[in-house]
Amino acid sequence: MAPSGSDTPHSAPDDTPPRPVERRDAPKPGPMPKRPTDPERLVGDDDELHPTHTRVSPPKPSDLVAVTAKITKTGLTHAVGSDGATTAGKSKNRRRTGTRPDRGQGQGQERLRTVRETSAGGLVISDLDLPVDELCAALIGRMDRRGRMMWSLPKGHIETGETAEQTAIREVAEETGINGTVVAPLGKIDYWFVSEGRRIHKTVHHYLLRSIGGELSDADYEVSEVAWVPLAELPRKLTYSDERRLARMARGVIADLAADPNRLAQSEAESIRTEPNAYERAAAARNQRRNEPPPPSRSRRRRRRPRRPPAGDA
Repeated sequence: MAPSGSDTPHSAPDDTPPRPVERRDAPKPGPMPKRPTDPERLVGDDDELHPTHTRVSPPKPSDLVAVTAKITKTGLTHAVGSDGATTAGKSKNRRRTGTRPDRGQGQGQERLRTVRETSAGGLVISDLDLPVDELCAALIGRMDRRGRMMWSLPKGHIETGETAEQTAIREVAEETGINGTVVAPLGKIDYWFVSEGRRIHKTVHHYLLRSIGGELSDADYEVSEVAWVPLAELPRKLTYSDERRLARMARGVIADLAADPNRLAQSEAESIRTEPNAYERAAAARNQRRNEPPPPSRSRRRRRRPRRPPAGDA
């Protein structure tokens, strides 16, 4: 019985593959298109890629596009220059011109004038007869530009005819209202700052003072507040680190002097001076000139050499 859908009888299977039926209107296959050998040529839609064993030539330098890494919040990204130029080179040149101005631009800027100032101040103690833990020191408070209270030791410039000890006594009385006498030197502090277009190098000589009278007062126009602060709280109250170190050292000096009355009396006697030395006179002269305008700068002109006469005129 013949299978359904077929009119041919059942026959044995044949191993030979069937020959394809040729159509008269089908085009005959032509030769294979050759692979373009020009490396700069891009493969279009009409070209066909076939696996070959041809040698690939390296790309030209003009075909390379530099890729630079850029760190962002999301991670490491790459930025490619659109015109083929390296982005790293552009940013490097831009950073160089920003940090190192040209010579012509630097000549137009005026350099800051350097000024040296010498001051004296002190740590005035309430009463040296009390135990060290019960002593207090007078501090002054000044408001900065941000509205913060800056606590520091009283100090001021050495004036003409004054010793450093006399300046410390005067400045403590003017800025705190407390009258004192010098007991011992504590050392000096120097620092740099910029004010009113000047670069100032300031040196401050500090002394330990004993209170002999007066009352706390903020009558000085440069002072916002004054206060008695326990000696143990000075490292936390003072704003500047160098004065905090000075307060820690003063605690040891006070303990040593309080333990030896003879040494305390000798130190007070040696601190009484009425005639300034050469250093203090020079410091007072510099302080007096600190507000004077700077001398005009002289332009340096190169001296021109006279021209030699021609050889024929000799």
